[in-house]
Amino acid sequence: MSRFSVPEMSCGHCKASIEGALLDADPGAELDFDMAAREVAVDAVLDEGEIIAAIKAAGFEAKPLG
Repeated sequence: MSRFSVPEMSCGHCKASIEGALLDADPGAELDFDMAAREVAVDAVLDEGEIIAAIKAAGFEAKPLG
């Protein structure tokens, strides 16, 4: 599972937008959101660049953590 920082993710609407974009890109993806830390963990067949691109398509910047 890869973790990403999404600094602008602050509410349920943000989460829903990101979740929708990632599940559109990989319907089988498993997602775990930490709203307080503004992070999302993604277990998907997508590579890091594809995950970041999907999050960006939802209107948010993301960067990988560790």
